[in-house]
Amino acid sequence: ALCRKKLSPIQSGSIKTWACAIIHAIGTINFLYDKSTTPYISNQDLIGYFNVSKSTASGKSKQIRELLKMHQSDYKWMIPSMIDNSPMAWIIMVNDFAVDIRTMPFEIQEQAFQKGLIPYIPK
Repeated sequence: ALCRKKLSPIQSGSIKTWACAIIHAIGTINFLYDKSTTPYISNQDLIGYFNVSKSTASGKSKQIRELLKMHQSDYKWMIPSMIDNSPMAWIIMVNDFAVDIRTMPFEIQEQAFQKGLIPYIPK
């Protein structure tokens, strides 16, 4: 997604900095730094692995999240194990009401999936 941007920011800078920032951005969306989740790694350990400064990694991570409009309720950036447990991946607007699509009839779930509003049709 970053490489497809017309003015991709990864065309300049260190490869290890961008690698760290990409993992940091996706990790932020998936609560990677929360000890109660799996997978888990501390922010310090991740940044230390790439030998990048904390401010650089955080800054580039924020830049990526803003550029790609990443947020914690967007299933497109969630790892599969997080989607099932994330209520926000399943909340959509139906007739101006926020509803959990998992409680709706199959036909509505199918339409929501076809429109790309949900990651898959729940069982």
